[in-house]
Amino acid sequence: MPLLHLTMHPGRSEDQKRDFVREVTKVAVETLACPLNSVEIIITEVPKNAWATGGTLKSDQG
Repeated sequence: MPLLHLTMHPGRSEDQKRDFVREVTKVAVETLACPLNSVEIIITEVPKNAWATGGTLKSDQG
């Protein structure tokens, strides 16, 4: 069972997430030769004030 975990900032629509999981699942099935129902995807949304790069919160980077 492939488990794919996507971490991103909030703001994508439900339609965008739906499209993403459909397309990534399709690629996983084709590439890994696994059953469609075995592909699991977790989307975690982390706000910019809880994510930092280079010692600076993303919320402070503009």
